[in-house]
Amino acid sequence: MIRSILNSNVGDSGKALILVAIVSTIGAAPLDAYAQTPTAWSRPIEGSILHDASLLALADEALLDLYNMRYDRADSLFAVIEAQHPDHPIGPFLASLTAWWKILPTLSVHDTSQDRDFLRQMDRVIKKSKGLERKKKNLFDAAFFKTAAHGFRGRLLSDREEWLRAAQDGKAAMDHIFELAEGDTSNADLLFGVGVYDYFAEVIPERYPVVSPLMYFFPSGNKERGLQRLEKAAHEGRFVSAEAAYFLVQIFTSFQPDYARSMEYISMLRERYPGNALFHVMQGRIHFRWGQWVAAAAMFKEVVDQYDANAPGYVPPLVSQAHYYLGRRSMQQNKLTDAQRHFSAVLRLEAQYDYDSFFRVFATLRSGMVHDLQGEREEAKRAYRRVLDQRRYSSSRDRAKRYLKKPYGDQSP
Repeated sequence: MIRSILNSNVGDSGKALILVAIVSTIGAAPLDAYAQTPTAWSRPIEGSILHDASLLALADEALLDLYNMRYDRADSLFAVIEAQHPDHPIGPFLASLTAWWKILPTLSVHDTSQDRDFLRQMDRVIKKSKGLERKKKNLFDAAFFKTAAHGFRGRLLSDREEWLRAAQDGKAAMDHIFELAEGDTSNADLLFGVGVYDYFAEVIPERYPVVSPLMYFFPSGNKERGLQRLEKAAHEGRFVSAEAAYFLVQIFTSFQPDYARSMEYISMLRERYPGNALFHVMQGRIHFRWGQWVAAAAMFKEVVDQYDANAPGYVPPLVSQAHYYLGRRSMQQNKLTDAQRHFSAVLRLEAQYDYDSFFRVFATLRSGMVHDLQGEREEAKRAYRRVLDQRRYSSSRDRAKRYLKKPYGDQSP
């Protein structure tokens, strides 16, 4: 079954979700084991660091810096927290978020330069969580942070296409995710994990029927309940509020497209964290996705301007995306010189990375298309041949072959 999924016409992110879900839940409890909904969110877990007011105030300040991509300031505050709680997993967990938020803007180019630091910090989280368990001390925090570490690590490993290791982390996260959510607590952060599970446990088999026979082994999911839990985590959570909103943006952009709701959550993130370059680009892409060309172009121009001004967080892989969409907009307006300039910028910005991203491949293809429209046939053919040597994305090679036979813009039978 797993081999058939890997060989199917499913994107890499879809395969990751499927495999992590399948392997992490085989051997789990029967369907009715998790049938109960969480109890009322009314009473904090006694002794949890998640209810330490002074710690939370410091963490709020640090996370505000982190999500605004002021990494040095965030790290200095994370170091203070770890010094105050040296035996607790919260220190390395927060420290890992800096690496995580350096990784996210570079996922399109598979930049692995932060992976080692991220994985090292996650190992420390798990080790310190186990230390609390051995001492029979603060078992709630031990379970919470260990589950979070396995969940975040599994996400990275799935992005790196390390399916088995990702699935093992998914299984480890599942060991506590429902137990935590069913605890009688006022902490909405605990809804994040079960919300993600609830949503995708129903959506994945709908999208990929090959998974349906295995759903007997799954705790039952509920898409609407999952959305409600994610929305509560996004609005009321502390440690994973931004992550929950980020998931909601992706859900309403890709899994059940809804312009108004995707814009609602990306606008919330942009208002909270105006210095976050990833959210800036995502908002532009949402505008573009739904044909809001003028708003999208204005936003992408802002991204390029921020990069030119050396604003923190505006890294080449994000700026290349802005140039790609500006190039597409210029093609729509028949501004071919501008379009070629933007596509060339994509290739220049991504030249330092070995991985052929979607944006590199399609910028190469569209560069050839612009050359054809400008009557520069030999340059166009060189671009199409490069596409044939690059990573395949959907129709990239088929279109390159078609345009090699007949110039783009002259596609009559």
